[in-house]
Amino acid sequence: MKEFYANLYSSEGPSPKQARVKGHLVKIDVDSLNTFLETPVVLAEGETLPIYSRYCRLPTDYREIEAALCIPGQGFILNVEGHPGRILRKDLTTLAQVWSVLSYSNLAPTSHTSDLIVDRARLIFGLVSRMDMNIGALISGQMTSIAQSNTSRLGFPALIIALCRARGVVSNSLTFERLSPVINLAYIRKNCWNPEDLTVSIRGDMRTRARPAELPSTSTAPTPAPTSTTPSIPP
Repeated sequence: MKEFYANLYSSEGPSPKQARVKGHLVKIDVDSLNTFLETPVVLAEGETLPIYSRYCRLPTDYREIEAALCIPGQGFILNVEGHPGRILRKDLTTLAQVWSVLSYSNLAPTSHTSDLIVDRARLIFGLVSRMDMNIGALISGQMTSIAQSNTSRLGFPALIIALCRARGVVSNSLTFERLSPVINLAYIRKNCWNPEDLTVSIRGDMRTRARPAELPSTSTAPTPAPTSTTPSIPP
């Protein structure tokens, strides 16, 4: 991880697109990442950008985001200048919290997970709304930002290790960093369920398995309690 970020450089232009790790060239340009992750860019007919990229170029509709991500009556907290600044985690719907957790490690790493600033709220809105995204561009940009910053937090450990191994890098070093817990039914029940989110109810005990098309129930109670009837979590 350290060698990758230390050696990250650009073969052309100012943004890093590749790094040498133990003599092997590891590419993180958009096309290489999308090919490796098997996330092809989906474009509407006649368009040159996916839906989410076009959405990011539009003025932010804060009311639209609040309606999609927040429980009724809650929304952005204004900053000192009187502009929308952040959404508290406790005000997010269950589905928005699940996508937020995934984004912290897999799409846009951060150590600040208590609330959503505007940029991340836009990302979560795109995920909840199922907008087609250029995942390779998003991750490549995040890696570039990490390499050019002074942060000690190095993102995408699993992806970088997989990329290095795919290029023939062999490491004999031990990994001591604890992996983040899997976002499964038990995790969602414990960390993501918002009891004030009336679109999600829970029924069944902790051993009950959620069907793929259902939003996993999130109760920590061992006794029968309410089953999710709305919205499903996209894979």
